[in-house]
Amino acid sequence: MPHILQDILIIFLASYATLDNQGITIMNYWPVTVGLFAGLIMGDLPTAMTIAGTFQLMSLGVAGLGGASVPDYGLATIVGIYLSARTGAGLGAAVAVGLPVGLLTIQLDVLIKIVNNFIAHKAQAYAHAKEFNKMRMINWLGPLFFALKNFIPMILIVTVGPSAISALLKIIRKWLTNGLTIAGSMLPVVGIGMLMHYMPLKKYIWVLMIGFVMSAYLKVPILGVAIIGLALAIYTYQNLISASKKKEAATANGADASDDDDEGDDYDE
Repeated sequence: MPHILQDILIIFLASYATLDNQGITIMNYWPVTVGLFAGLIMGDLPTAMTIAGTFQLMSLGVAGLGGASVPDYGLATIVGIYLSARTGAGLGAAVAVGLPVGLLTIQLDVLIKIVNNFIAHKAQAYAHAKEFNKMRMINWLGPLFFALKNFIPMILIVTVGPSAISALLKIIRKWLTNGLTIAGSMLPVVGIGMLMHYMPLKKYIWVLMIGFVMSAYLKVPILGVAIIGLALAIYTYQNLISASKKKEAATANGADASDDDDEGDDYDE
């Protein structure tokens, strides 16, 4: 495959992958998945999957829950595979160059989410004014900015090389990166707050308190907290099933089952 065609396809892959991750998710954005496509484009699948597997292991347990901004291991994988195929660099060099690119996109991701917040409010204003054509047009800016998040670093890598990323990181003011980092740290709190709003928190506040104490004070890893949470969920589910069967048996015997209202729907609060 000609180099120019590979360059075009690898840039398209990086730009599309982040849109796919934000939308219907046909391809998904795991390093091993985008690494497969990048390896097919660059013509070296074994090396590509070795690099992708390395980044996949690095990304385990890292997820952008609640709007959090995390390192873009998908883009880091594409960059590492591209540079490995172009320069013949080994796994260490691919990771050493790809990872800083993935870290750089944390700042871009926070910035884009802030900008998209203004776009969403503007689109809402157009909707209230029944200017639906303008609403549809401005909503295209959101996906465009997310695509640019990957397009810009990738086009720099393809046209200039890895030195461009290092130079860019030196140019950016520290106060700006610190501000974006703080904003990114606040996003998970907002996301958790939104999730708690739709959960039956009044009934199960004790579960939240247990999880908080285990994580904040006992320093139990998140996997341990999740396993204990699963155990409590199974226990609660079995109790609800048992209470439901008792209620059905009492109803079948002609008893008044209306006194058992406290075992009703968790979302009746």
